[in-house]
Amino acid sequence: MKPQDIPFDALRGTGPEVQAIQFPYRRSADQDQATPARHPVVVVGAGPAGLSLAIDLAQRGQPVVVLDNDYRLSIGSRAICFAKRTLEIWDRLGVGQRMVDKGVSWNLGKVFFHDQQVYQFNLLPEDGHERPAFINLQQYYAEAYLVERALQLPLIDIRWHSQVKAVTPRADGALVEVDTPDGPYALEADWLIACDGSRSPVRAMLGLESKGRIFQDRFLIADVKMQADFPTERWFWFDPPFHPNQSVLLHRQPDNVWRIDFQLGWDADPEVEKRPENILPRVKALLGHDAEFELEWASVYTFACLRMDRFVHGRVVFAGDSAHGVSPFGARGANSGVQDSENLAWKLDWVLKGRAGAELLASYGPEREYAADENIRNSTRATDFITPKSEISRLFRDAALDLAREHDFARRIVNSGRLSVPATLHESALNTPDADHGTDAFDAPRQVPGAVLLDAPVQRAGQPGWLLRELGPDFTLLCFGPVPAWAAGLPHVQALSVGGELVDAQGLVTQRLDGRPGSAYLVRPDQHVCARWRHPTEAGVLAALARATARHDTTARQDAPVAA
Repeated sequence: MKPQDIPFDALRGTGPEVQAIQFPYRRSADQDQATPARHPVVVVGAGPAGLSLAIDLAQRGQPVVVLDNDYRLSIGSRAICFAKRTLEIWDRLGVGQRMVDKGVSWNLGKVFFHDQQVYQFNLLPEDGHERPAFINLQQYYAEAYLVERALQLPLIDIRWHSQVKAVTPRADGALVEVDTPDGPYALEADWLIACDGSRSPVRAMLGLESKGRIFQDRFLIADVKMQADFPTERWFWFDPPFHPNQSVLLHRQPDNVWRIDFQLGWDADPEVEKRPENILPRVKALLGHDAEFELEWASVYTFACLRMDRFVHGRVVFAGDSAHGVSPFGARGANSGVQDSENLAWKLDWVLKGRAGAELLASYGPEREYAADENIRNSTRATDFITPKSEISRLFRDAALDLAREHDFARRIVNSGRLSVPATLHESALNTPDADHGTDAFDAPRQVPGAVLLDAPVQRAGQPGWLLRELGPDFTLLCFGPVPAWAAGLPHVQALSVGGELVDAQGLVTQRLDGRPGSAYLVRPDQHVCARWRHPTEAGVLAALARATARHDTTARQDAPVAA
């Protein structure tokens, strides 16, 4: 799709205007080819994960075709909670500020039992971060801003009204058969990335499946437009008087829209519960019978925690909901999908440029499978706490809630959804383990190899900025003190000096990384730490680079192509 196909101002409109956009069908030149055209990357699905991946690759110089069977953005709010890490990724993709400007920022959550507050929590209690813990933003806005950014990048070709009908894997890629309003055609992909949702047609075409647990409960989502003086916080009730024996979640969104989730129970009839005459009494019980509001959107859902056994199948790779699914409590779905895309993009770029072999891209599988397992574990525990499956489980839960009013240990048991944070990839084969530094060991447990680098305020040439924005598209060697002379010869590495060109504006970079003079951190293109040293050497950094790019030659300096 080309920029002229739709006016940009439509993508910046109100909620109803954005949801009313219908992307036009545009015949592709591929449809007139005698033999299938070949593309380096084809992405199936124009949701948050697929669009984020396409933008990341295009910014790295890779052409991408995006196929989507629909012609509209998502209807209803759907995913609304976007985490700090997702915003940092979107900053790098050029859309973070748009999301924050429109979204509702929040850090504080409150938990209620019956009609009393049990406790509150702050997801980002420390200062010195550019982004909040979360923003609430309807998914259709997030998709609109991602589409707008994609239209600014000529290397992205979004093809709406394009339904993938068949996929044939090959040793060197995949043959993709696509149905359009003009009829079917075929194209070839060096790499096919399936971001086509929880019911992934591509997954079904390959005879693959997701396995896990389906929870026997139903929840009603009601998007309500109203004027209210509730603070911008996450409120969660267990067994409230206005919805007894069930749970309720309340979130504020932009445009004076409030998301309310009502637990219904397994026996609820979804079609009956979606009727306005059945939704309105529930909302009035929460807000008061005299409250004035409009019902914007409603949906009833049952959720599952599951994933594919493997995310990489030859030249076909799965990301986002097509690869894994979790319950909405914890906001781990869309956020983990965007993190999948970030992990995959730089690795795919390096393979396509001949900088690394397919072994690097294969590492996407175990790293993001590990993250999916962490998300599923947290999501399952939250769901079990929110929806007890026996009377004994309910008694335990209620006792923990009673104790949480006064005791911190009980608050750690209460689980209304452990909210999304990026996984620390402790076991990644791309990490270089810490050396034994003895009494000089790092005192930075949140910044071990595998962790995402923490942001902090910095200054460059007297201008304020942020550490993560200083990182380049490839690797970064972050040095505390002067940059070693040999660092200039490191391939695809930007070397930065904290205390040199970067001023540690509030001392938080040094504090969070335990950055004693002479120390250094090696940071991957996806901003995960992969190695750190008290006294780095050229040989040590080269070995860590080789390990982080899945190359066996740990002394290699040249940019020699490796067969993909």
